[in-house]
Amino acid sequence: MGKIVISGPQNISLDGVVQDPTGEEGFRLGGWFVQFGGKDLEQWSKVALDDALRAEAWLLGRRSYEYFGARWRPRSGVVPRRPGNPDLAELADRLNNMPKYVVSSTLVDPDWNNSWVLKGDVVTAVSKLRQDLAGEIVVPASYQLGRTLMEHDLVDELRLVVFPVVLGAGQRLFGETRKPLRLVDAKTIGDGLAFLTYQPVRDA
Repeated sequence: MGKIVISGPQNISLDGVVQDPTGEEGFRLGGWFVQFGGKDLEQWSKVALDDALRAEAWLLGRRSYEYFGARWRPRSGVVPRRPGNPDLAELADRLNNMPKYVVSSTLVDPDWNNSWVLKGDVVTAVSKLRQDLAGEIVVPASYQLGRTLMEHDLVDELRLVVFPVVLGAGQRLFGETRKPLRLVDAKTIGDGLAFLTYQPVRDA
């Protein structure tokens, strides 16, 4: 059985906001990933590579699938290894070659390499995928999908990178649901980012 992990890693503000970290969606408070990540993003990229190398597959909503596809598909084999970000080429190759499953009722012909569409009821489709695959099935930057999976107890682990900023508004990772979690690991990335790993407490 596979293990569903909300990660990528999942970037989040101190008050739980995940919306528009790169500032490309037009959210008035967007762009906090670079603004408050600063020099720590070099170490963040190493965490992202390790996360991708551990993953058996990615599981995404359509918007995240299209965003990552546009960002990484052209980079495979062509990204220079430069000082300060030597792992970018390896990360691009890994993301382009790993299996990717996208939850969508409208996408017909996915154009990113090694991609398949999961149609029908989300919970049923993801439950079957979890049964069929072994290893980690990582859900990156797909907070609406993540909420659904959390509400139906399909998430086995969450890996959150907490950025040192309070935004005060924006879409948050968690909806209106009560889920007890257990902290299983805590590290720092660089000087200012907290890397926290949680697992749901299913016997609570």
